[in-house]
Amino acid sequence: MFLEITNANYLSEYKISLNFNTGDTKIVDLQNELKGSIFEPLKDVNYFKNFSIKYNTIEWNNGADFAPEYLYQIGK
Repeated sequence: MFLEITNANYLSEYKISLNFNTGDTKIVDLQNELKGSIFEPLKDVNYFKNFSIKYNTIEWNNGADFAPEYLYQIGK
């Protein structure tokens, strides 16, 4: 099965609740995952909370994203 995020909701700080096409819901905390220049703008929480679902994962306006498989793996 091709893993996809079907819904995403900002919770607080750097936490997002993600629904996957597997029926699972995971909460990811991305605070320690924002490494590299593409993720630098996301360190501003106001920027971080403005994402959308694009293709099969969450993406920010600057093109930053995470693979859905990675988000599924680190989610709790």
